Amino acid sequence: MKLVILPGDGIGPEIVDATKVVLAAASERFGLDLAFEEHEIGEAALRRHGITLPDEVFQRALEADGVVLGPVSTATYPPAAQGGLNPSAEFRRRMDLFANIRPSRSVGNEAALVKDMDLVIVRENTEGFYADRTMFAGSGEFMPDKDMALAVRKITRAGATRIGRAAAELAMTRRKKLTIVTKSNVLKLSDGLFLEAVKEGAAAFPEIAIDEVLVDAMASHLVRSPGAFDVIVTSNMFGDILSNEAAELAGGLGFAGSLNAGLNNAVAQAAHGSAPDIAGKNLANPSSVMLSAGMLLEWLAERNDSNALRQAAGAIEKSVMHCVANAETRTRDTGGTLGTDAFGAAVAARIAET
Repeated sequence: MKLVILPGDGIGPEIVDATKVVLAAASERFGLDLAFEEHEIGEAALRRHGITLPDEVFQRALEADGVVLGPVSTATYPPAAQGGLNPSAEFRRRMDLFANIRPSRSVGNEAALVKDMDLVIVRENTEGFYADRTMFAGSGEFMPDKDMALAVRKITRAGATRIGRAAAELAMTRRKKLTIVTKSNVLKLSDGLFLEAVKEGAAAFPEIAIDEVLVDAMASHLVRSPGAFDVIVTSNMFGDILSNEAAELAGGLGFAGSLNAGLNNAVAQAAHGSAPDIAGKNLANPSSVMLSAGMLLEWLAERNDSNALRQAAGAIEKSVMHCVANAETRTRDTGGTLGTDAFGAAVAARIAET
C-alpha cells in the first residue's frame, strides 16, 4: 500500500518525518507493508520547478492509496499565474475531496480548556464562499469598481446531500446523533437549501437523531456544553471556523487531526500552519499530522475492510494521546521536554509496545 508523502513548508518536513517514523512503526507492528514515496511541493518545488504543485507530483498523489500533506506557506507564494498554487486547495478541487473531517477530543493534560469534548465536525469542502474552488472559470470574488467587492456563495443540492450522507454514515459509527449547523434564519435560500439537502442525505439512516442549530448559537454551545454534541455537519466557511474553535477548546490546533476525503482519494493534513518562525529548530509538535495520518489509515481500513489497518489507526491515536498525557513524553510547547523527533520516537515506541 503506497502513501505519497509531501513534507510542505516551514515545520512541515520535521513533523512529517516524525510521522513517517510513527507510520513505519504501525506498519511493522500490524503487518501493513506500507511504502512511502516522497515528493517536493511548496517553496522547494517552486524553486526547483517554478510551481508549488508540479503536475507529475499531483499525478503520483492521485494514483497513490493515500496522501500525507504537511503544512504549506501559501501567504508567501506568488500569484497562481506565477506558479504559486495552493496545494491544499488544488487537491480538494481536483480530487473532489468534498468532506473535511475534523475530530475534537479533549486531550488528557492541562492544555484542554474543556474536559468533556468528543465530537467530529464534518465540513463541506468544495463549495461555499471559497473563491478558489467554487467556479468552473474565473473567481467567486469580483470587484465592479475599486471601492466595491462582491463574493458569490455556492450551495448545490448534490453537494449538500452527499456531505449529509457522509456525516450520517460517520454518526452511525459513533453515538448516532447529528447536528446540522446553518444560518438559515438569515440566508434563507442558500442555507435553506443546504439544510433541506443535508436532511435528504441523512434520511437513509433513520436511527440517527437529527437536530438543527444556528451557527452563532453553536459557537456558544461549543464553549458551554461541548459534551452535548457528537457529529456536526455544516458548510465550508462555518465548518472552517467552528472546527478551529473546537480544536482550541480541546487542547489546541497542535492536537487537531484533519482528513480531506472523497469517494476515491483522501489526504491527511495537519490542521495548523507552517510556523516558519520555529522551522528547523526541532520544536514543533507533530501530533496533528500524526493523528491525521491515523485517520487516513482508518479511511483505508473502511475501503479495504482491513482489521489490521483499523487496529493501526487506533494504535496511532491512542499512542499519541498517551504520550501527550504524560509529562515525560510531551513536546516543549505543552510543558514537556521532547523535541519533534524525540516525540516521534516516543509515539513509535508506544505503538510497538501496544
